[in-house]
Amino acid sequence: MTSIEAQQQPQPLGANMVYCQGCGKHIHNTAKSCPHCGANSRASGTNRTKWVAAILAFFLGGFGVHRFYLGQAIVGLMYLLFCWTFIPALIAFCEFIYFLVISEDSFDRKYNNQ
Repeated sequence: MTSIEAQQQPQPLGANMVYCQGCGKHIHNTAKSCPHCGANSRASGTNRTKWVAAILAFFLGGFGVHRFYLGQAIVGLMYLLFCWTFIPALIAFCEFIYFLVISEDSFDRKYNNQ
């Protein structure tokens, strides 16, 4: 086996390594971007989606479930505390519309620490 063939064979990943989605090279799972190609890494932060947040806001928003999903437990508790007033349900419906119109990049920057 030549040295070129050895370099082309896939190497097993280490315990904290993942493949880059842009170039396929090994990167650490906490890297925010690939040092080889600069692609954003979804491995960093959390992997929340705006669609799940929107669905939770629509169906369970009056109880603040979408805020717990987004990692905002204090706000979620406030929704629970005042759920009997139906004000959190109105706010959650507005947030449902907001989640539908926000871009994926803006959502990732705000809620996925990217």
